[in-house]
Parts: sequence; structure tokens; C-alpha cells
Amino acid sequence: MILKQFYLNCLAHASYLIGDEESRVAAVVDPQRDIEQYLTFTREHDLRITHVFLTHLHADFLAGHLELRDRTGATICLGAAAKAEYPFLALHDGDAIDLGRVRIEALETPGHTRESVSLLVFDLDRGETHPYAVLTGDTLFVGDVGRPDLHGTFGWSAASLGSLLYDSLRTKLLALPDDSLMYPAHGAGSLCGKALGRETFSTIGEQRRSNYALQPMSKEAFIELVTADQPDAPAYFTYDAVLNAKERPTLDESLAAGLKPLRLEQVLDLQRTGAQVLDTRDPVEFAAAHLAGSQNIGLGGQYATWAGTILSRQHPIVIIAEPGREQESAIRLGRIGFDHVVGYLQNGLHSLESRPELTASTERLSPALAAERLLSNEPPQVVDVRGPHEYEAKHIEGSLCIPLNHLAERVQELPADRPLLVHCAGGYRSSIAASLLQQQSFGRVSELAGGMAAWEAAGLPLSLVAV
Repeated sequence: MILKQFYLNCLAHASYLIGDEESRVAAVVDPQRDIEQYLTFTREHDLRITHVFLTHLHADFLAGHLELRDRTGATICLGAAAKAEYPFLALHDGDAIDLGRVRIEALETPGHTRESVSLLVFDLDRGETHPYAVLTGDTLFVGDVGRPDLHGTFGWSAASLGSLLYDSLRTKLLALPDDSLMYPAHGAGSLCGKALGRETFSTIGEQRRSNYALQPMSKEAFIELVTADQPDAPAYFTYDAVLNAKERPTLDESLAAGLKPLRLEQVLDLQRTGAQVLDTRDPVEFAAAHLAGSQNIGLGGQYATWAGTILSRQHPIVIIAEPGREQESAIRLGRIGFDHVVGYLQNGLHSLESRPELTASTERLSPALAAERLLSNEPPQVVDVRGPHEYEAKHIEGSLCIPLNHLAERVQELPADRPLLVHCAGGYRSSIAASLLQQQSFGRVSELAGGMAAWEAAGLPLSLVAV
């Protein structure tokens, strides 16, 4: 038996390939949309993909089930409660697919979504009744369980899905042997839960002992616990959940249509008519020089998640990237279904060398200089764009907390007559925020270089909350 995990750090997403060395057949579970790594693996191991499973209609990324179907002829498999535009094999409790001496058996485990399934994996040479592993999708994570509050727009309340989740965990997953390996679809950093562990796999027994949501409690207490303090879900989550059920263009088709070189004048014309100019370079490079009015979201961080949070789906996107990274910038947008890229600036920022009047910069202040400015006759308003819990633990005295995901809707709270000093934990989110504020015509915006980490390292004062 082959069981291979593929982990995508920027989306904290785990996908899987399960195969049988004797029959040379395989299945892929919860694939990302750019599928070349699965095809490369099957070529290297002389495997043929016959099935592609989605444990549910994911909200945080666009899956690669249509891409694999079109490239390999694989049958798409979904939970029986799913509704989709494309043909699929509906999986009920106990339905099984044999890949030679490897068996994949479905467990209906609704709760995160109505159609959620978990997949038992049996190595038939070891036994037909004792599962080797279970792929739990977003039903059970390492250290957490799937949030039940994402499907209100589909008519499912958090309480009703929470009730189903309670039953799925206790009657289905906790009924499995303790030594069953447990492989979830997400890890730490995912917004599909609130306390996901850093490990990318575990066992049912370990989760039974250590997972807060699996401890003995009433259904009412469980629902209250798992619905409290969940992180804000980006608006694109609903969009992706819907799109995962639709017949739509593949990633290759979208890239062929949208990834085209554009002259500077073409980019400027598109910008004037409402296109979003997305600069995917490192925040330090962006701060030094960028096209005025462009939005920075660097490839070095949680690029796709923040792009889906900050950018509009209604306006086309033009990419400015480090030369050679244009395709990567577009592919990673495509992973969340943002296919409205219309091109990229040919030669990147080098195109602006003869047009210095089009460039802008963002002042980056060392902690010492920022502290000096705060003691000046015209101190800047410190804008902390970290999350509420980060701010509550420690913050700079007098700072205003506006989390980055709410900044666009709360800019009216910022003083128009004072300079602004923006910071986050390390400098990634603050660059996104500073570029957004400059788009909103705030003329005196600077960043704290290195963020809160640099401020603390410099020994500068903080307001701390006692634990």
C-alpha cells in the first residue's frame, strides 16, 4: 500500500494519494487545483489514478477534482448528500472502492458540512476489518474539529451542523481503533478551525486523549464550545464552496486565457478603469518602490488567503511580480478560484524606470526612529493590524487595533489629519495594510519595520495583559 501526504503550507492544506503497488492503481483525496505533483508521483511509481475523492465541498480552496478527471479520466467521488453540476459517484456509509489490495470505505460524517465524509483505508494484506488509517477531511483535525458555522448562507445553522458533528465524532470516528492513523485535510494556520495543531497526522487514540472537543460533554456544551471564538471567515469561502460544486474551467484553461504580458500603458489603462494591480513582491522591495495605487500581497506569506480577503472578485487583476514569478502568482490565486487575472506587467517594475512620476514608496521606520516619532510634536497614530487576541496579549500604548481583514471597512475610524504608523507581528500584514491605506488616499503612511517582534527586541515599552 502507498499512502502519500502532500502538504501545501501557504493554505495549510493536506491532500493524499493512496495506491496499490501490485495493481498499479491509485486515488487522490482532496487535491489542490494545480495537479502536476500527483501526476509526477504516479509517473515515478507507475500508477494510474482511477478515482478522486473530495471529503466535502471545501470552502478555503478550489479543489483539483475536475483537473484530475480531465487529465486522467478518474471518477469523482463525493458524499451522498452532495449536490454538484458534474457527474460523481455518491458515497453512503459503508460504500467501498477497491484499489487492488487496498480498500477505501466511506463513513458519512456530517457536521463541518452536510455532505462531509471520512475515508477508511484498509490494507487488505493486513486485514479486512481493522483500518490502517482514516482520512478525516475537515471533520477531525489534530487538536481540533471542523467548525460548523460556515454554511449559514446554505440554510444550515451552526447549531444544527454542530449537532451532526457531535454525533459524527462520537458514533463514527471515536468508534475506530485507537491505533488507526488519522490524516486531516488541514493543519495549523487554516481558518477551518480555531486550534489546529502543527502536526499533520495523529492517531485516533491520541486525539481521544488530547483533543479538547473530544472530551466527555453534553451535545449542548459541545455546540457552545466549538462555535465560540472561531476566526473570521473570508468572503471567498462561500464563493469557493459554491465553485467546488460547479463545472468550471480548469486551471490550465484559466492561465492560458489570463496570464499575458502587458505593456505599461495597457496596465495603466486597466488601472484607470477599475482593475486591481497586485504587486506580489517582498514587502521590503514594495516599500522601496512600487506603482502608485498598487496593492502589495507578497508571495512569501499566506498569499492566497490574504488575496482572497483583500481583493475583489468583481474587478480584474493585473499582476506585478519579480520577473519569472508571474505564473506562480497566478497559480496561487487560481488555488482559491481567483481566475480573473487579465495579465501581468511585462518586465515587472523595470518597466517604470523611465516613468519615475508613476512610482511611490512607503517609509519603513526602525523601532528606535518610530519611538522617537511617537514622542514628537506630531506623533503618528499607531495602527495595529494584528488580530484581537494578539493585541490583547500585548500592544503599543495608544495604538488602535483594526485587524487587517476589517481595515477596508473601518478606514473612517482613522484620523485624516495625522500621520499613520502601521504594524503587525513581523511586517507582512503591515505591508498589505499600508498599501491599502495609500489606495484610500492616506498620504502619510509609514510601517514599523519588523513589526512587534522588532519593537520587543529593541526593548521598547509595551502594554501587557496579565494572564
